Amino acid sequence: MLKQFLILLLVLSASVSARSEEIIRLTTGEWAPYLSKDLKHYGFVSHIVTEAFALEGVKVEYIFLPWKRSYHEALFGKYDGSVIWSRNPVREKNFYYSDVLIEGQSVFFHLKTYAFDWKSSDDLIGEHVGGTLGYKYELLEVLEKVKKIKLYRVATDKQSFNMLLHKRIQIIQLDRDAGYDLLQDYFNADDIQRITHHSKPIRNDNYHLILSKNNDKNIRFLSLFNKGLKRLKESGRYNQYINDSHQGKYKYD
Repeated sequence: MLKQFLILLLVLSASVSARSEEIIRLTTGEWAPYLSKDLKHYGFVSHIVTEAFALEGVKVEYIFLPWKRSYHEALFGKYDGSVIWSRNPVREKNFYYSDVLIEGQSVFFHLKTYAFDWKSSDDLIGEHVGGTLGYKYELLEVLEKVKKIKLYRVATDKQSFNMLLHKRIQIIQLDRDAGYDLLQDYFNADDIQRITHHSKPIRNDNYHLILSKNNDKNIRFLSLFNKGLKRLKESGRYNQYINDSHQGKYKYD
């Protein structure tokens, strides 16, 4: 009888715990190695977000969508927010921004046989540049507008690298870590050896969790996340997840 009573208490306790756990629903898109349905924990950034919220008693549900839809469904309140986004004035009107979640670096990739060097925008004049539809390229778009470069937009970053290898373009603007991850996944060793990136970054980007201002509870969720992120960094697990990603530990065998 006592045993049955204890089992009942455990069941009721688990049930209350499950009901009391808060849930936040976040949209995201495919951007390996940061975020992907095909990576463990959906990538190391998703892992960081999940664990930071978990430290404050919040469970995360991810909804993978094309990036444009991912943004708009968070904007109009269908979901609570989205990961990961950089700051811009339009977004800041509609979303609360978390503390910096991860830092990225945008660079120019090129063939090793192409003598590419740049110090200012003047050094880009005449270049044929690869880009991906839906991405913003502030520097390149200014140069394109005054017809100082040719910007070729394609559907995927993979297509841009194929164009580079076939010398249809000369340089690609892309996040450094995302670029090398893509090369490792889709190209052979000989092709990878032909490609490098310029050491001068186009820009350094800070990426954030964004939460819709259309939802009053998001003020509290933002505070909880920032507290959890701080705790995760102090524990050393934050840096561990980044290092694990660099070592390929988020990829399935």
